[in-house]
Amino acid sequence: MKKSNYQGTLQHPLGSGFSATSTATEVIKGINLNGKIAIVTGGNAGIGLETTKALAAAGAIVIVPSRDIEKAKKNLEGIPNVEIEAIDLSKPDTIDIFAEKFLASGRPLHLLINNAGIMWVPLQRNSQGIESQLSTNYLGQFQLVARLWPALKKANGARVINVSSLGHHMAPFNFNDPNFKHREYQTLLGYGQSKTASNLFALELDTRVKAHQVRAYSLHPGSIAGTELARDADIELFKQMGFFDESGNIRPEIQASLKTIPQGAATTVWVATTPLLNHIGGVYCEDADIAELLPEDTSVQTNAKLHQSGVMAYSLNEYDAKRLWDLTEEMTGVKFIIDGGQCVEGKLSKNQ
Repeated sequence: MKKSNYQGTLQHPLGSGFSATSTATEVIKGINLNGKIAIVTGGNAGIGLETTKALAAAGAIVIVPSRDIEKAKKNLEGIPNVEIEAIDLSKPDTIDIFAEKFLASGRPLHLLINNAGIMWVPLQRNSQGIESQLSTNYLGQFQLVARLWPALKKANGARVINVSSLGHHMAPFNFNDPNFKHREYQTLLGYGQSKTASNLFALELDTRVKAHQVRAYSLHPGSIAGTELARDADIELFKQMGFFDESGNIRPEIQASLKTIPQGAATTVWVATTPLLNHIGGVYCEDADIAELLPEDTSVQTNAKLHQSGVMAYSLNEYDAKRLWDLTEEMTGVKFIIDGGQCVEGKLSKNQ
């Protein structure tokens, strides 16, 4: 079995020819998706909408599960090959209903793009009492992939793409108190650990399912202007992160680094379609290429600018990835069964 990306073994940029300024249209040029079926959560707004447009234009049938059906219909009007369904990733029952309906159609699933997410919200909990960013940004992803697994396997060549974030730099996954029951809630820590979890999930998922021609990835789309993602954020958070000055104005260097929405969707579309990743999985990508692994010793110089690009080693840790899988099954009550059992590489062993 080919090498896994545990500890970032495969985290080496490929020289894709694209960059931070490449757009979704540019990276998918020449790709034919006729006969392919994709699901894009949150595919009716922001970079999700741009992703939906690009995939549909290339010939794919794109299913867009959304919390707000009327908004989705309005935003997706006129785009061919699109189907709209209901889902709320913070509500496990809606995930099951959506997945059951898709599986009942008998169709394979070639692309599952976990794009939907929330960011920097005040403390909220779902019906199971789980903190909302962890529930929506990670646990919902896990349940959706687990429920749709038969359709992914049926495709004989599928990709699962988790839209993560540079925000994973803000926090490793807190195994002692992931749900903020015994520590003070800080929204940036909640967001950070949810994105670290998404990276660890893609890493472990790829290892467990690649024998079935299914590969998994995580990615940072970039800091993007014009999306709704940070609509609930307090301006003090932007000051705390150095994005805004004390007067509440965005810093010029931050403004200059922001991507447009077409640029922001490029990495998702590239990861979903590029032949360069046909035999590589479990990697974290950015700017339409594999990202650089940041050293655990932050005094070591790299080509990546710390806190502006690159992937943290703790989000590609083998033991944590296995441990998180088991904890997630416990938290969600969802047993992710692969071929009647989990492959040998998926077993939890601290000595591996």
